Amino acid sequence: MNDAAENMLDTTRQENVTRILDAAERLFRHYGYSKTTVADVARDLGMSPANIYRFFASKVEIHQAICGRMLAASYKQAYDICHLPISASERLRRFVYGQYQMTLDTMLDEQKVHEMVVVAIERDWHVIERHIDSIHELIAGVIREGIAAGEFAEQDADVASRCFGAATVTLCHPQMVAQCLAKTNRATVDELIEYSIRALKR
Repeated sequence: MNDAAENMLDTTRQENVTRILDAAERLFRHYGYSKTTVADVARDLGMSPANIYRFFASKVEIHQAICGRMLAASYKQAYDICHLPISASERLRRFVYGQYQMTLDTMLDEQKVHEMVVVAIERDWHVIERHIDSIHELIAGVIREGIAAGEFAEQDADVASRCFGAATVTLCHPQMVAQCLAKTNRATVDELIEYSIRALKR
């Protein structure tokens, strides 16, 4: 098989994978993760379940791939913000606001979506751990630049990044965001962000 034919096969395969993930995510959002089966996804696409299994071994694997797509979008947003030509403090501020808004918009817009995210977190998938590590690396880079510019105090940027993430996790973790939305005795989004940034300057 020549390169052109192989590229065409790869393109066709990716198109099929994308169609399956799009359909599965739509059904998960509408009916809920637990109530949607591989057969439902196949029916929605007008194909047999066996055809789905050519690309994904199980519903769990489909779910994991959807989770990966959501995390990839989250990382791209974080990456773009962390590389803006503005102060380190403002980048961190925009990063947390961005992650908070994305959590509200894409993970908590419907209870069905929240169920899908909770299942992923409870399974402790490696894709989530890798995402957290990648975000910590981005934030550590911003903190290092802030230290070099005299904006933040001298400190271990990697430790500071993990602490910054822990301090603002209630604004980025879907379950915590959902739990805190209706609470009146929690720090506000602004209060928590500003407190966390001030801690880097001491």
